[in-house]
Amino acid sequence: MQKIENHYLKAKKWLLGMRGNDGYLIKILIYGLLIGIGFVYLFPLLHMGVYSIKSLDDILNPLVNWIPTQFYLGNYAKANQVLNFFPVLLETLYVTVLPSIAQTAVAAVVGYGLARFTFRGKNILFVLVLATFIIPPQVTLIPRYIFFNELNILGSLNAFMLPAISGQGINSAIFILIFYQFFRMMPKSLEEAAQIDGAGHLRIFFTIAIPMAVPAIIISFLFSFVWYWNETYLASIYFGNELTTLPLQLQKFVASYKKMFPAGMEGTASQINEGIRMAGTLLSILPLLIVYFITQKWFVEGVDRTGITGE
Repeated sequence: MQKIENHYLKAKKWLLGMRGNDGYLIKILIYGLLIGIGFVYLFPLLHMGVYSIKSLDDILNPLVNWIPTQFYLGNYAKANQVLNFFPVLLETLYVTVLPSIAQTAVAAVVGYGLARFTFRGKNILFVLVLATFIIPPQVTLIPRYIFFNELNILGSLNAFMLPAISGQGINSAIFILIFYQFFRMMPKSLEEAAQIDGAGHLRIFFTIAIPMAVPAIIISFLFSFVWYWNETYLASIYFGNELTTLPLQLQKFVASYKKMFPAGMEGTASQINEGIRMAGTLLSILPLLIVYFITQKWFVEGVDRTGITGE
């Protein structure tokens, strides 16, 4: 009887684990769940990647599914022509990086002011900041468009820069709240020690607050960069034909392809296929994927460190 009980305990420990150690059955369930969730997110990228290197014959062949018969790069060549990739990429970086930097800097200043100072009307100002996130941007689109038209900044980067430097950029309220919460957790003893040494508020902000807020800065900049990159609704209205981005080019990909390769020419309009479309889509998101792979370490560390509590 004692042996049976010992075997039962060993089997339970091996399968379910004991004293905080996960057993193999629990690990299998956890890893299976993570793999399943990961596959849901990775499947679209895998689908785009595979179809973007398929030739027209492979796409039409029902026997060719995930492994093409040849590594075909003609889809990327046509997609590159249609998107005008490298010039448009530089233009996209121009209209995303600069507003993202301005938005992050302004959000840091506003978040620091709300977190470390007490002044009359602070609560009202805080409510107004939240209102900018709650109110849909479509509600203020027409008045803002008329205002920008009167300022004669439509068709230029200033249509993005002016809201960014005034704390009204795309989802600026989220970044202000991130910095507000982060600066609230900053130990008061550091600020008091700096004041004893004769440091003013401006010096404390640049020499103490900003170096401590690097995780929040990384998170805010990356989110801002991605949101400005993917913004097509406001960009198409504000920029018109003066500026363009890769997502905007992707929206009119089929029309541009038919115009560039009319019927009767090699690569006719009737030959546009899923492979060319997937190549164009992958090219449009490729810079974001590269940015993610380069910055994922700092991004994860930033998310983790923003949860550290202060005094």
